[in-house]
Amino acid sequence: MVGFLAHHIYHFVDTWWISRLPEKEAGVAAVTFLGNIIWFLFTFNQLVGPGSVAIISRRYGEKAYDFAEKAIKEAIVLKLFFGAIIGAGGYYFIGDMLPLIGAQGRVLKMGTQYGRILFLGMPLMYATYSIFTGMRGVANPQMALIMMLSSNVLNMILDPLLMFGYLGLPALGIRGAALGSVISYTITFTVGMFLFYSDFTNVKLHLKGKEGISIRSMWTMLKIGIPAWFGNLSFAGARMVITRMVAPFGTAVVAAYGVGTQVTAFGISVIIGIGLGLSALIGHNLGADKIKRARKIGNQAVLLGMGIMVAFGLISFAFSAQIIGLFFDNPETIARGSKMLKIFALGFPFLGVLLMLEEIHLGVGFNTPAMVVNIIHSWALEVVPIYFFTTYFGFSEIAIWWIISGAGLVTSSMFFIYYQRGRWLTYKV
Repeated sequence: MVGFLAHHIYHFVDTWWISRLPEKEAGVAAVTFLGNIIWFLFTFNQLVGPGSVAIISRRYGEKAYDFAEKAIKEAIVLKLFFGAIIGAGGYYFIGDMLPLIGAQGRVLKMGTQYGRILFLGMPLMYATYSIFTGMRGVANPQMALIMMLSSNVLNMILDPLLMFGYLGLPALGIRGAALGSVISYTITFTVGMFLFYSDFTNVKLHLKGKEGISIRSMWTMLKIGIPAWFGNLSFAGARMVITRMVAPFGTAVVAAYGVGTQVTAFGISVIIGIGLGLSALIGHNLGADKIKRARKIGNQAVLLGMGIMVAFGLISFAFSAQIIGLFFDNPETIARGSKMLKIFALGFPFLGVLLMLEEIHLGVGFNTPAMVVNIIHSWALEVVPIYFFTTYFGFSEIAIWWIISGAGLVTSSMFFIYYQRGRWLTYKV
């Protein structure tokens, strides 16, 4: 949780630095548009992630350490492969993708500059997450934490140096923010591989292990991840469509929406961080056939997720204007962003429950329920109502914020009823 919170603090700081550029709202809007595309393409990370979490933690819980080593190496290979494909595609087509979701003029130019550098580092960005997953899966969460903290601190140091040209470095503007991310991911991946191959982790990697990697077992890992990938693809695709529907309300609203999603993601990162540790813990217990203990852990996690997001929602509601004011000095942008953040805050507790339930199912490799919930949440309860209310009934962007907030209440209630049936406790991988 601390590691992922620090990771999002970096993104928050990154957005703040970008808002200090001469382009101000245009720069933040560019990152907002690009962020939706990156999020959409980064869902391919989910093809490998859920399967690797479930298999590594189960094998470790079964004390089948050679197979845990095999799963870690297979996850890294798959991430490098998919990262290279997505990175190449994104690099060449980013200039065509951004206009599709509403980016124009300076916003389009800045988004393209930022995106092309990020896509060059996509393979190592993908693979670095498997380093963290592997460490958590073999009960080295503190090591994963130190790695994530170090990576984010390095990122935060590099951002202003490369963006504004401090210490004699060239001032690269928005491109410097992207370059800082690529450099930090590269260093983190290299250090992580060194730790795994140098016997610093509970499961050591070898150039030639007792259990060799195979296409068949990698396909098993992918099959577990396909429903989660499709669900995340659906969710990310909906975010792109929603951003496109926000765009007609102007650059200031898009920029405020970008900050609002960053604030929301701040809370989400805490839940996902807990959820990833939770996934490994549940996997260890189910691997050791401790069903009652796994259920207890799941119930406590749901309550924890709701409690954290209640506290986060209260802070966001009370200080909405001050939070938006950290990024902008335009009174109109601050006022519209503040209203948006207050409405989002009302839905945070339900979002906490929804995300924790999703993490529980992903952690055991039972990904179809989360996929179905994601599709209903994103398209039936968000995109379709937003389209009709803004297009046919002429509502302002306020309707969009209420629809997004209310969708979490409906889907979290549905998912919790299903969770109580306990099918996730008997799912085998």
